[in-house]
Amino acid sequence: MRKFVHAVGWGVLCLAACGPLLAAPSKVVLSCAVAYLPQRSTWVREVRIDWDKKTIRSLHIDGLQPHGFSLIPQGVMTAVDNERIQIDLVTRQWQSDFRGLATGQGRCETVPG
Repeated sequence: MRKFVHAVGWGVLCLAACGPLLAAPSKVVLSCAVAYLPQRSTWVREVRIDWDKKTIRSLHIDGLQPHGFSLIPQGVMTAVDNERIQIDLVTRQWQSDFRGLATGQGRCETVPG
């Protein structure tokens, strides 16, 4: 029940703050250009979010569905292939960490999906 209440509260906050990003029940697709260090490489990551009036129903990153995700005040946190990922949906920022061996940071843009 706590997760549902947290999701409802976050949803109301995000609907007010995100504007067109999550304004109505929909599928949101983000394209995130992520710069990884120390490799100094940039990868474009695709994030798909199925959203309804109260919560995020599913999340896919590069076509993979994480085993789970957690809602944070402005977005979502998850992990895929040992990469811990945090996406701020209000500022549209990606931050990630490969268990301390590499980090990623980038900006996300909404794309037609």
